Amino acid sequence: MAPDPQQLALFSAESTVAAFASVVVDIPARALSEPYAYGVPGEFADDIAIGSTVLVTFGHRAALGYVVALAETLGDLPGAEGLDPVRVRPVRALLAAPSCSPYAADIAFWLSREYVAPLAECLRLFLPPGGTPRLVRDADGAYRVERPAVAEVHERVLSLTDAGRTYEPPVRAHRQRQLLEALACGPVTTRELRALYTDLSATIRTLAQKGVVAVEERRAWRGVSGATTLSSASASVPEHLTDGQREALAAIAEAYARGQGDVVLIDGVTGSGKTEVYLAAIERVLADGRSACVLVPEISLTAQTVGRFRSRFGDAVAVFHSRLSAGERLDQWDMVRTGAARVVVGARSALFCPFRDLGLIVIDEEHEQSYKQGSSPRYHAREVAAEMARRGGFPLVLGSATPSAEALERCRAGTWAAQRWQRVEMRERPGGARLPRVVVADLRRAFAGGNRSMFSSVLERALLDVAARKEKAVLLHNRRGFAPFLMCRECGCVPTCRHCSTALTYHERTHTLECHTCGAVYHVRPYPAPGSACPQCGSRYLAKMGLGTQQVEDALRALLPSEVAVIRMDADSTKGKDGHQRLLEAFDAAESAVLLGTQMIAKGLDFPEVTLVGVINADYALKMPDFRAGERAFDLLEQVAGRAGRGERPGEVIIQTYLPEDPVIRAVATHDRAIFTEHDRAQRAEALYPPFVRLSNINVWARDEHAAEGHAAAIACDIRRLVAATAPVPPPAGDAGAPPSLAEGGDPRVAPVVLGPNPCVIARAKDRYRFHVVIKSPLGYHISDVIAAVLDARPAPQGVTVGVDIDAYDLM
Repeated sequence: MAPDPQQLALFSAESTVAAFASVVVDIPARALSEPYAYGVPGEFADDIAIGSTVLVTFGHRAALGYVVALAETLGDLPGAEGLDPVRVRPVRALLAAPSCSPYAADIAFWLSREYVAPLAECLRLFLPPGGTPRLVRDADGAYRVERPAVAEVHERVLSLTDAGRTYEPPVRAHRQRQLLEALACGPVTTRELRALYTDLSATIRTLAQKGVVAVEERRAWRGVSGATTLSSASASVPEHLTDGQREALAAIAEAYARGQGDVVLIDGVTGSGKTEVYLAAIERVLADGRSACVLVPEISLTAQTVGRFRSRFGDAVAVFHSRLSAGERLDQWDMVRTGAARVVVGARSALFCPFRDLGLIVIDEEHEQSYKQGSSPRYHAREVAAEMARRGGFPLVLGSATPSAEALERCRAGTWAAQRWQRVEMRERPGGARLPRVVVADLRRAFAGGNRSMFSSVLERALLDVAARKEKAVLLHNRRGFAPFLMCRECGCVPTCRHCSTALTYHERTHTLECHTCGAVYHVRPYPAPGSACPQCGSRYLAKMGLGTQQVEDALRALLPSEVAVIRMDADSTKGKDGHQRLLEAFDAAESAVLLGTQMIAKGLDFPEVTLVGVINADYALKMPDFRAGERAFDLLEQVAGRAGRGERPGEVIIQTYLPEDPVIRAVATHDRAIFTEHDRAQRAEALYPPFVRLSNINVWARDEHAAEGHAAAIACDIRRLVAATAPVPPPAGDAGAPPSLAEGGDPRVAPVVLGPNPCVIARAKDRYRFHVVIKSPLGYHISDVIAAVLDARPAPQGVTVGVDIDAYDLM
């Protein structure tokens, strides 16, 4: 591109600049995968820093940019070696001071290459919350960065002066006495005073004028209170640790002392006290003046987890997740940036907070799929955290009762990506609590015996016993709505979404069919309601098929006494800001209750009063068209089973299934994970699936079906050609029965395999036809570079969109 003559006139030689900067232009395009060199004028050379937001000229337009490197000479600037200084344009303005972590640029570059994502998108992860910043030109021609208008809030803090400590109010000045009594124990905010004594404004002014009270205004942090009545939202220091807890803490301490970014996997049964290990490890990190980050997989766990951490660390804990308001998110971000908070608890996005000297990352329930980002950049929080730990030289702690296949295999190998991986087992529950007894209810026998109820006789009897004993139960049914679908009994028609190739789920409360892919809603009256009609043949017999949580809820209310609270917890009942917390508090407060829900109730929740866990149908997840279906089903069942028997009273788990001999069911029933994991590992090794290879998924979608399929075919052809030219040729297979090794470089017998293009399982979504190309590549082969080269050489035609998912979890 030809340089701008006006800019050349101003910036014609290297000697006219004070420094040089590498700038990432904020344009999310794959073609812009590298920063650009710009000159730094002397007028703001002293103020510019790595992370600064600047105004630059890109092409023929003004653009936002972020400084990722600085150097006094162009030759010292990374990537600018040999560049002619005459061609370097100047930074036009310094728009904002740095607001992200100092390591943000390095991790953003790694993310961009690893996950084949635009560099600007990766860097945006580290920016303050509130939406993408926009470049705005004012009437006077000056540019500025416009962010969503979220005002800071402040509060007034009152404290006694030296004179106030000896001040004696008049005999009848009751309000002054109230204020002095409140301040005798330390500073108090005006908001707290109003809660105690209503309005004391006049009294405060009087005593401030007399020099008795000092009034200071300071920044208030929204989202800090986190008040909850959950009994499990506290964490007192136990008198004694279990042997497993001590061993885990010793491993973390050793990794911290080594300073090499080691990964410690805490493989602990449900209820074994993993949270206490996290708390104790963080205490040591905070004592060194460093910060810590704790990731949890579900928003439903946030109130409980934050309560436990704040009971130990006070207001130094920030919380970060999607249900916070814009103001709360910004304030929590600023708490971390300013150092007011040194522990962050949140979802995967909490990784990108501006930590001060991060010293520990903890990922609880590390097996959870929610740690995988669904939109670009499609990163996995475990891999990003491991890279941060490796670069920062601090430990990464993974915790789970059902560790992922990837984590287990890396611990078996001992190292992965130049990091040491160590597994520590915690097999006992503190305080003598025991694992629950598991009963498998064979639905085949129940059906043969004439039982047509959704509850087997053993589960129905157990529920009634819980109600009689005034105890609590948890019921899992991983299908929300009233019925998974409607079907015409005469012609077999199943209503599907007009915009997607997915069946619609029926919701009884609203009499609607809803698409859980695009959110479309259709009003309907199924049989036997008047006006019910099949959209295909007009028959009245459009009937509800299958079970959803709403239908199970109705059955529970009919079965149990009215004094037993039935609380349904799914995506429909938790839509409000504090929906999860409100329902869990109601369950906690009830004398006797049943908590019915989807997978969000299966993990992390700690209610000692729960003595029964029931699974309505364990088979839903087992037969999904996904090689991870068995792993997900085992994780879900093992986790929900762990909700029972966490107190003094023994627990019981009843799993209803048509497949009692499946390895997943047998492993959960016997508390022997090896029954499933060894079977699953052998299958994956034979079929070459992760963790023995890397699985990449390239999605292509468009309104025109032929355009989407044609572009997907062209991409697949290009990748096959490039792989054939660059991938090492594997030697002849040796022992075909031996499982692949996860040592550095992966299995030498594995060659990259390109599959497709094929229609996605959900072939049409939101009026767009979807095709995908799946690639299995050996662990030591960087498939991301191949995919990036192909996509750069073959841009998508107009109307066609391409998405890349490296280490894919969702192939639907």
